[in-house]
Amino acid sequence: MQINGSTLLPPARHLLKDSHVVQEHIRRKQQKQDFEKQQLQQLQFKHAQRRQKILVVANRLPTKPKRDSEGNWSFEKCSGGLVSCLAGIQGRFDMVWLGWPGCEIAEQDVEFVAESAMKQNCYPVFLPQDLINDYYNGFANNVLWPLFHYIMPPFDKGVNECSAAQWEAYKKANELFTEAILQVYEDDDYVWIHDYHLMLVPKMLRDAKPDSNIGWFLHTPFPSAEIYRTLPWRQEIIESLLHANLLGFHVYDYLRHFLSSCAQLTSLEISAHSVDATSIGGCCVSCATVPIGISPEEFTDALESPDVQQNVEKLRVQYGNRRVILGIDRLDYMKGIPHKLMAFGCFLDKHPDWAANCVLVQLAVPSRRDVPEYQRLQRQVHELVGQVCGRHSSLESGAPVIYLDQSMSFYDLIALYQVADVALITSLRDGMNLVSYEYVASHKKRDPPGVLILSEFAGAAQSLGAGSIRVNPWNLHETADAIYEALEMTREDRMALHSYAYQYVSEHTSQKWAETFLQSLQEACSDLMEVAAEVPPLLPYEELLTDWSESTRRLIILDLLECLAPAKKRPGLQAKWRPKTLNLPSELRQCLQTIAGSPNTAVVITTDKPRESIEQVCWNLPVLQAAEGCCVYRRPGEREWRSLVEDSDVEGREEWMEGVRAVFD
Repeated sequence: MQINGSTLLPPARHLLKDSHVVQEHIRRKQQKQDFEKQQLQQLQFKHAQRRQKILVVANRLPTKPKRDSEGNWSFEKCSGGLVSCLAGIQGRFDMVWLGWPGCEIAEQDVEFVAESAMKQNCYPVFLPQDLINDYYNGFANNVLWPLFHYIMPPFDKGVNECSAAQWEAYKKANELFTEAILQVYEDDDYVWIHDYHLMLVPKMLRDAKPDSNIGWFLHTPFPSAEIYRTLPWRQEIIESLLHANLLGFHVYDYLRHFLSSCAQLTSLEISAHSVDATSIGGCCVSCATVPIGISPEEFTDALESPDVQQNVEKLRVQYGNRRVILGIDRLDYMKGIPHKLMAFGCFLDKHPDWAANCVLVQLAVPSRRDVPEYQRLQRQVHELVGQVCGRHSSLESGAPVIYLDQSMSFYDLIALYQVADVALITSLRDGMNLVSYEYVASHKKRDPPGVLILSEFAGAAQSLGAGSIRVNPWNLHETADAIYEALEMTREDRMALHSYAYQYVSEHTSQKWAETFLQSLQEACSDLMEVAAEVPPLLPYEELLTDWSESTRRLIILDLLECLAPAKKRPGLQAKWRPKTLNLPSELRQCLQTIAGSPNTAVVITTDKPRESIEQVCWNLPVLQAAEGCCVYRRPGEREWRSLVEDSDVEGREEWMEGVRAVFD
């Protein structure tokens, strides 16, 4: 038998330091160290010649191709989102974007569009329309997005058959994204994957490039384990994510839910911020809380713009002395717009004198107008607006609700932020909600500043909670009371809340979010390089041989399970796949026999299992056996077990010990 390419260890008396066997292994060890040192120097020199590159992989590119009436292509840059978040770090890294261009490109135009996009450091992933329908509109937005926002999927035959087809499309799309990454990937690049659309990419990329540096960030909530476990494809998705070096979440609750799902679906070793997934082909995965932010200077600088100041004056003249309560949301059933309207109606029922002295301005940006659920939501919102206005409008003051079913330009939005006395956010579930950050930033120079009412189910509540009034949007009376409190709040209290909120927003910017995530990714990858080893790690034979030859007495301690015999893989493993008895391979048994028979050498085999387990494996080996957590032992050649624990120490404890034994077994 060989150990790490070397012949079986001879008896100790033959392992003298001047032995040609020992000298040969020492020479090989020195050659190996010299080669590794040379390789490291070459790698460091290569890294010094170029900047590190980041591959930003998202569902959409930051530019969208457009074709005019004459057939000419142009590219329109998208503003906001990841583009502005990563703008501050472009000077430190070479950045390449990979994503879907946002529309289907005819085959004859693919080459031209790809070349034009690459000039802007964008690498398009071309997806046919039918794949987009099933992958993006189907599985990503109709299965994953609702589930991650705690909406259980409907259960009927047609829906599940449709979901299965969409799952296949989701896998295919992730494969195409992985192929695109491999086209531009170079050794030591960092791959930053974004959101729930691409959760299968980490494993696919790791299989193709085992040493790749992979980070993944989730921009939505991660649901509790009880919700996530209802997903039929839960195992494939979570095991794929565990092939990344770093997983990022907005708040710790989402991270905790992910780790809880790992604990319930796998038997991996899990700590407060990491998962050891090496046993399933992954790596030691770091999990981090990295809350996203905004660029507050964009809003504070915009306040100085003449266009914004002019719009502010117009709005103040329009609303006069009425206090403005502002709601800005995408028209989505997770934003809680119906709850907001009903809570505002409840507030006016309690305080009818405020109907003429305040106005709720609700901007609902349309989204997915072709989806029936969103059409029903729009009708419901319109009906609620009519009900509130019908009950509380007057000829003198007009309607208490101004509802805008449209989007708005950036400068108009800044002006609306500036004149609003209260921002009302009633999300039922939200990954972060940056509207709250934008509102706080827009009130830097306002005296007195406005008051933020924030749903406790928005991720921002964990960062801005102390600078806002937190509410449960399902409790209409609580939200109504919060509106009254905000309108009646003193200047000093307004200043105190805004001071805390603005300090957080100005410190935790979008640039800091990007820098923190990339720094965490670099640390996760460097930590992995320091501790990474083959699984199981190879025996350092040359070092062992040298130490063995120079020693006069030797003690070798081995654990029965994992070291000598495999343990079960997963708690839920079916019984028919579990070995009924533990057996050692004949070659391994011969090795133990040889080593234990060497002069001045003692071999100890330990286990936390009952003594019967070690007896059936080591019954004829000349080794010391220590069972039951080393509470009992017996020397080579003995039949009787000796106890290291007195019987009096366990008297009266049999009842709880039986329960503990059942858990351990």
